Amino acid sequence: MKENKSMVARITFGFFSLLNTSRKIIINLVFFTVLLILILTLTGGEETIVVKPGSALVLNITGDVVEQKHEIDPIDAFVSEALEQPDTAPEVLLADIISVIKHAETDNNISMIVLDLKNMSGSGITKLSDIAQALSQFKDSGKKIIAVGEQYSQNQYYLASFADEVWLNPKGWMLLDGYGRYQLYFKSALDKLSISQHVFRVGTYKSAVEPYIRDDMSDAAKEANQLWLTDLWQQYKFDVAQQRNFDVSNFDEDVDVLVAKLKAANGNIAEYALANNWVDALKTREQINQELIGMLGSDGEQGYKKIAFNDYLNVIQNPFATQIFNGDKVAVVVAKGTILDGEQKPGTIGGASTAALLRKARMNEEVKAVVLRVDSPGGSAYASEVIRQEVELLKMAGKPVVASMGTYAASGGYWISAPADKIYASPTTITGSIGIFGFFMTFENTLSKLGIYTDGVGTTDIAGFGLTQELTPGMASIVQLNIERGYRDFIELVARNRNMSTAEVDAIAQGRVWSGKKAMELGLVDALGNIDNAIEAAAELAGLQDYNTMLIEKEKSSRALFLQSLFGQALTYLGETETKQHSENSITKIISQLSLELKQLAQLNDPQGIYSFCLACDID
Repeated sequence: MKENKSMVARITFGFFSLLNTSRKIIINLVFFTVLLILILTLTGGEETIVVKPGSALVLNITGDVVEQKHEIDPIDAFVSEALEQPDTAPEVLLADIISVIKHAETDNNISMIVLDLKNMSGSGITKLSDIAQALSQFKDSGKKIIAVGEQYSQNQYYLASFADEVWLNPKGWMLLDGYGRYQLYFKSALDKLSISQHVFRVGTYKSAVEPYIRDDMSDAAKEANQLWLTDLWQQYKFDVAQQRNFDVSNFDEDVDVLVAKLKAANGNIAEYALANNWVDALKTREQINQELIGMLGSDGEQGYKKIAFNDYLNVIQNPFATQIFNGDKVAVVVAKGTILDGEQKPGTIGGASTAALLRKARMNEEVKAVVLRVDSPGGSAYASEVIRQEVELLKMAGKPVVASMGTYAASGGYWISAPADKIYASPTTITGSIGIFGFFMTFENTLSKLGIYTDGVGTTDIAGFGLTQELTPGMASIVQLNIERGYRDFIELVARNRNMSTAEVDAIAQGRVWSGKKAMELGLVDALGNIDNAIEAAAELAGLQDYNTMLIEKEKSSRALFLQSLFGQALTYLGETETKQHSENSITKIISQLSLELKQLAQLNDPQGIYSFCLACDID
C-alpha cells in the first residue's frame, strides 16, 4: 500500500515538474524572441529618414484626432504590433498634426501637402477647424495642397475642401449628410425585465437619463438639440462653401433635389460630386500617382517623392531630446474625456489626477499663468468640484487661468471651466448643459420572478438599502434634495464667475446644450478662439512679454520612458500597419452602440452618485 502511495506521489510530482519545466521553456522562448526582435531593431542598420528636396508631405492621418491620447502600455502595443494585431482604435494628437503642418510650411524640402484622409475617423468640427487654419496658413506661404481620395466622409471632406484641388476616384463616394443626434432608448426593455429605474434630475433639458425612462426623445430635448446641431451645420456649410467658392445653398439637404441631381449624373456619385463642384477632377489611383510624379518627380520606386505624416513627425521630433526652457512660462493642462473620481490615466479626467496637474502648475515658480484645455462632456459632479477647487487655488496664488474649450466643454466640463479668469471657445464647441442628475436601478421585481427576495432588520429607516430592495419614499427624498442642492451649487458657481444673477443663469441652464457661438452671446464664454488665442490671453493677463509654453502632464517613470522609446523604435522597424476598415452589419452596429452606451453608464463612479454629464453631446 505504501509502495502504491509512493508511486502515485512520484508520478504526481513528475507530472507537475514537467508542467513547471514546460512553463519555463515557453516563457524563455517568448522572452528571447522579443529580445531578438529588439536586437534586430537596434542593430539592423535601419536607414535614417531623409526628406528629399521637392517632396510632398502626405498627411495620412490614421485614427481619431484627439487632444490627449489614452495611455497604452508600450509592451502591450509592441506585442500587438509584432503579432500583426493593429490597434482597433488608433489615435493621433491634434497638436502633432498642427505641428507637422506648421513645420512643413517653412521646410524648403517640402513643396506641397497631399491630403490622404481615408483612415481618418472620429474628429469634431472644432478640431478640424484648428487643422484647417494651419492648412490655410500653409497655402498662404505659396505652397500647394491637393486632396486625394476614393471616398470622403463628412469629416474628411471638411479638411479636403481647404485644398487647392480635390481629386476623387471615378467610382468614388461622398455624401454630406449633416449632423444628427440619434440614440437607443431602453425603457420598454427595462420594463420587460422588471428593472426599476430611479431618476433624480434638475433641468428641463437635462436629457442624459432619457434613454432609460423613455422610448423616444422628449420635445424639450429635440428643441435644444436641433438648435445647437443647426449652429454646427451652418458653420460647416459656411466654411466649406467659402473654400469651394460656392453658396451654402449648394448643400443638397432636400432629398428630392439630391435624387434629381443623381439621376442627371446617371446614378454615379463621383460624377454628381464633380458636377456639383464638390471635387475638381476624377482620377484613378494610377492617374493620381502619375500626376503627382509629374509635379514632384519620381522617388525611384514608381511613386512620387513624398514623406508620410508619422515619418515626418519623427524627423522633426527627437524622442530622446529633453528641452528645458528657463524663464516665465504659460502652462497648459489638458482635461480630456469623461470626468471620473480619483486617479485616472491620460485620456480620461480624474478628479485627483487632474487636480494634481493643476497643483503642479501652482507649485512651479516659473509658471505665471495656466491654460486649462477642456475637451469633456462632463461626468462626476464631485470630481468636477475637486478640479474646480484647484483652479481657484491657482487664482489665489496670483496665476491667471484661461479655459480653452475644445469639441466639448459641457456639464462637468463647464463646471471646471467656469471659475477661469477668461473662457475661450470655438464657434462649434458644444458647451453649457448646466444641470445635475442622479440615476440608479433596483432589481427587486426582477429577482422576485426568480424567487429571490431580500429581508432583514436594521437600526434606522435607511439601514441596509441596496439594489435588491425597493426604493422608499424617504430615501428618494434624500437623493432628490441632494440633487437639487447640487444644481443650486452649479448655477451659483456660474453666476459668481460670470457676473450674472442666479435667475439669469437658471434661464439659460436647465441642462440645455449650446454651441460656442451661442454661448458667447449668452455670456457663458468670453471670446471665440482656439488654444493659441487662449495662451496669448493668459500671458497678457499675467503681464508676460517673453515667455515659453509648457505642457504639464503625468510624468512617466524612467522605466516607462525607456520602454516607450525602445519599443517605439521596434514598432518603426516592424513597419506601420494600415488601419483596417471593417464593415459591420446592422445588427453588429446596434449591439456595439448598446454596449458602448451601457459601458459609458457603468464607468461613472461619483461617490455620491451625482453627475453633471452631457450624453446628448455625442453627435453622428
